[in-house]
Amino acid sequence: MRVGEEWIRSNLIVSAEELLRDWATSDPASLTVADLAPAMGLAPQIIIVGTGASLTLPQIDLMAEIAAHGIGLEIMDTPAACRTYNVLIHERRSVVAALFLSH
Repeated sequence: MRVGEEWIRSNLIVSAEELLRDWATSDPASLTVADLAPAMGLAPQIIIVGTGASLTLPQIDLMAEIAAHGIGLEIMDTPAACRTYNVLIHERRSVVAALFLSH
């Protein structure tokens, strides 16, 4: 995946100000609040999770657990997540993308 001028070959978390390489999680289906803690630490209004080439839904309670912190959570495949992230960044929204490059 290309972020700015850099090519990234591992799962990552990105915001307008930060790029966290080598996001240490491997399975979107078992994603937890702890896995999203680095994204939450960037204080977004919305976290977009890109689950790889196809949509993989995480545990059903995850959205409620993230919402309890005042953060919205959207789940989609990674190409859609990248498009959505770019639109929201362009709108100057406080958004973080947590992206699985393959799964």
